[in-house]
Parts: sequence; structure tokens; C-alpha cells
Amino acid sequence: MTATGVSQLVNRSVWEYTSMEGKAAAPAAGTVLNALATGRGAAFAIDEYTTATVTLSTETDGVTGEVDGAPDADTRLIERCVEYVIDAHGGPQNVGVPAVSGGTVRTESEVPMASGLKSSSAAANATVMATLDALDATERMSREDMARLGVMAARDVGVTVTGAFDDASASMLGGVTVTDNEDDALLAREEIDWDVLVWTPPEQSFSADADVERCRQIAPMARLVEDLALDGDYQRAMTVNGLAFSAALDFETDPVLDALQHVEGVSLSGTGPSFTAVGERAALEAVQDAWDKRPGATWLTTTQTEGTHTV
Repeated sequence: MTATGVSQLVNRSVWEYTSMEGKAAAPAAGTVLNALATGRGAAFAIDEYTTATVTLSTETDGVTGEVDGAPDADTRLIERCVEYVIDAHGGPQNVGVPAVSGGTVRTESEVPMASGLKSSSAAANATVMATLDALDATERMSREDMARLGVMAARDVGVTVTGAFDDASASMLGGVTVTDNEDDALLAREEIDWDVLVWTPPEQSFSADADVERCRQIAPMARLVEDLALDGDYQRAMTVNGLAFSAALDFETDPVLDALQHVEGVSLSGTGPSFTAVGERAALEAVQDAWDKRPGATWLTTTQTEGTHTV
């Protein structure tokens, strides 16, 4: 090939790689076991999504983030996720092509923020996978490691107390997962097929503000919940968790008691304020009638087993 031909190829490659875009969607999740008491947690993915669109550039310095509909939202988590992926996989994309130097990330969500439905984990997962998608590098990391990278970013910016690998793994892998959040280890995963009812009160609750010491006082109950979850008895595990952590985090237990007339599985989700119940659709509709009398919103959905995926 002539020098002119090489120059044309390199110039074309620079143009092609100046801007790269990826997009991914990550499901929200509900709680089986809150990890605040012992560092062990369990969660299940639900069919509501946060979507991230990432555009990378070889000409822009730094990463800027935006949350759709929330101009004042804290974007440090999604920005840090993009930065971490760029650091790991954003080197020169072709001969003569400069490394990725920055970009933008925008998230859109069906999941209410600070509601206990793992919106931060979903945003991190979607952002990590979308960034890898932009780099055509989704095969370079396992899905578990994608979740771990998002957890690392969440710890770095201070939006999690437990590390939230339980929430992140459920959102990334789908189904229900049981984890050791101190070691970011996956202890169990199973695909489940439940209908899900969610009640989200109007107030917000940030997990980083939770009273950890008060939660640690119910560690014996949390260990019982862990045993139930590892035995596959997820619905009873949820209910014990819901009663114990509602008390520890100062939420009323009436939503749990209302649901127990109809279903076996109901819990405070995360550090609240949302509650989730699982079971047959007709039974959940009866629970919804009771929860609809409370302020806020209720909706019926299902579990999700695919996990985070490109779109």
C-alpha cells in the first residue's frame, strides 16, 4: 500500500473512532435480605429499567453526566463508571488512532430515585455496559466483573454503605442472587418467575444515610434470613427481612401485615421507603387494594431473568 493509501486509512479510522456510542438497560431490583446487618445480602431483578446512553470521544477531555428529568441530580456515579471503563479499555482503538479521552453519559429511568429499588445499581450497571458497548468491548469483561466495577464506583463516590453487590448482581445477572458484599462474592443465583407488586411512598430514603449500627443489632435475624435464602426459601426470607428491617429502620410494619393476608413474600426494599410483595397475580391485586389506600404509587410488574443488556 502506498504512503497515501496508509494516510487515507488512518485518517478514516480517526474519523470513525472520534465518536462512539453505546446503550444498555439495567433492571431495578427488590430486596430479599438487606446486607446492612451482616454484609450478606440477597435481591431479585424486576422488570423496570434504567437506560444509559454513552458517547465516547478521542477529542474531549473528561466525562460529563446527565440524568433525564433531574437537572440537579448527582451524576458522579455514572461519570465514574465511564471513567473506570475508559481507564481499563479505552486505549488506542486502531493503528494511528488516539485513545478515548472523555465523553458523555445520559440516563433515563422508570425507577424512582432513592426509593429502595436499586436505582443506583441499575444506573451503574447500565452505564458500565453501555460504555463497553461503545468500545465494542462487552466480551472483555464477565458480567459479574461489570457489576463489581459499578460497585467499586459506588463506593468511590460514597453512595453505598454495604457495597451493594447483592443489588448490583441481581440487576446485572437477573433472577435472584445471594452475595457476600464484603468480598463481592456471588454465593447463589437462581431464576425465578414471580409477579411483583411495588408500593413507593412519596418520600425518599438514601441508603448512605441509614443507621448501620441499629441494623447490626438485628444480625441474628439477618443470619436466619440468609439461611432461608440459601435454602431457596426466598419468600419467607423476604418476610422475615421485611419485619426485622422495618423495625430497625423505623418504618411501620403495617404494609407487611396487610400483604401477609394474601402472600408469603413481602419486604421493605433496601433501606426503604418502597415495599415489594411477590406471589400470584390475583393475590397481589388484593394486596394492591390495601396499599392503594396509602399515599404514593403502586404498580404490578414481574421478575426479570435476563439482567442488564445492550439495546
